[in-house]
Amino acid sequence: MAVAHGSRDPRSARSVAELVARVRLLRPDLAVYTAFLDLSAPRLTDVLAGLHADGHRHAVVVPLLLGSAFHARVDLPGLLASARRRMPRLAVSTSDVLGPDGRLELLLRQRLAESAGSLVDSSLGIVVSATGSSRSDANAEVVALTRRLATTVDCVGARAAFATSTPSVADAVTGLRAAGAGRIAVASWFLAPGLLPDRVRAQAAAVDPDVVVAAPLGADPLLARVILDRYDVAATAATAARYA
Repeated sequence: MAVAHGSRDPRSARSVAELVARVRLLRPDLAVYTAFLDLSAPRLTDVLAGLHADGHRHAVVVPLLLGSAFHARVDLPGLLASARRRMPRLAVSTSDVLGPDGRLELLLRQRLAESAGSLVDSSLGIVVSATGSSRSDANAEVVALTRRLATTVDCVGARAAFATSTPSVADAVTGLRAAGAGRIAVASWFLAPGLLPDRVRAQAAAVDPDVVVAAPLGADPLLARVILDRYDVAATAATAARYA
């Protein structure tokens, strides 16, 4: 079961559906379901209830989350604990979140190059935009990702920025301009289009209309393979535990 956060923006759910369709193409032997934590349908608890009613006794949840922040540490475990109490015959295993993963960072760089053109440019400044979290360790994961990206390109510098916390995209763009960046590109550490990526784009444009903003990671086969890898690890561990 691929579980995304959900959004009031219908583009987000459509992108998740396209991504899950790619997962099914790669593994037609698997019964693959889509669910959302909030704001979009079907909700996680409703899908689990349907599986339970159909006689399934084990499900593996793969969180379509790039980092381990509030949704991964609080929202999802809370919903699953409630489901287990109501459906004790349905065993539910949970995989790790999707990031960090070198393949996702490769995809991030690919999206950035599609938008910005050549990344071999000593005048280029890069912003890596993400949702942001109240947890400093979750934001630190994005900062570490940004540093790794900066080592792979010839640029003035790279800075992390957040849609819902600080530093903002406007802060990062302003700082890179002050550091001498002749052009600036914003990488999108988001799975799908939606309200927060739109906020990032608006913040960047408000400071500098020439800033280019890359598309989110999207429904890419590389991302689908990461999802399946997370599933395989969790499913193998659950099988081993049952027969231990």
